[in-house]
Amino acid sequence: MFRDRLDAAEHLAERLSHLKGSNPLVLAIPRGGVPMGRYLADALEGELDVVLVRKLRAPGNPEFAIGAISEDGTMKLDEAASHYPQAAIEREAEQQRKLLLQRRERYNPVRPPIAPEGRTVVIVDDGSATGATMEAALKTLQGRAKHLIAALGVASTSAVDRLAAVADEVVCLEVPPRFMAVGQFYVDFGQVEEAEVMELLEE
Repeated sequence: MFRDRLDAAEHLAERLSHLKGSNPLVLAIPRGGVPMGRYLADALEGELDVVLVRKLRAPGNPEFAIGAISEDGTMKLDEAASHYPQAAIEREAEQQRKLLLQRRERYNPVRPPIAPEGRTVVIVDDGSATGATMEAALKTLQGRAKHLIAALGVASTSAVDRLAAVADEVVCLEVPPRFMAVGQFYVDFGQVEEAEVMELLEE
């Protein structure tokens, strides 16, 4: 379906061309979304950064997510979180935030993250099977961005529906009826290395 991530990014840039001149903030989800984010930011004359989020795990049930936290401490809790002790949630949040700060130090050791307040923000990733990671990223930006867009190369129908409830706009190039994995829709879906992420963020 796509040659590679840059092929998908080119098509996304066409769909989002109306943002050119408005200085959008493109937030890429590492690591696969970063090459796409670099292309989008350049094509739309915007700025590039990464959005770093972690799911908050339910106390005693780490496979069950009860919310998400961003590196600045912004926390979005799902309704299910009310069934767990506040102290346990706070411990989990602090643990996940430390991991996020370590990641930020690797990616942007010199400058702080770019503030999204009052801006059109495009969160980009190569694709999504469930929508969980993109949803977590979107939730940490709710109430901060002026207009919040989820941009994806490919996603399942259920993922798009899930994201439409959180984002102001969902731009997904392909929503195939039979979806097994993101990589099946890219001819070249090689792993993006940490070194490439840091190089793209420094451009």
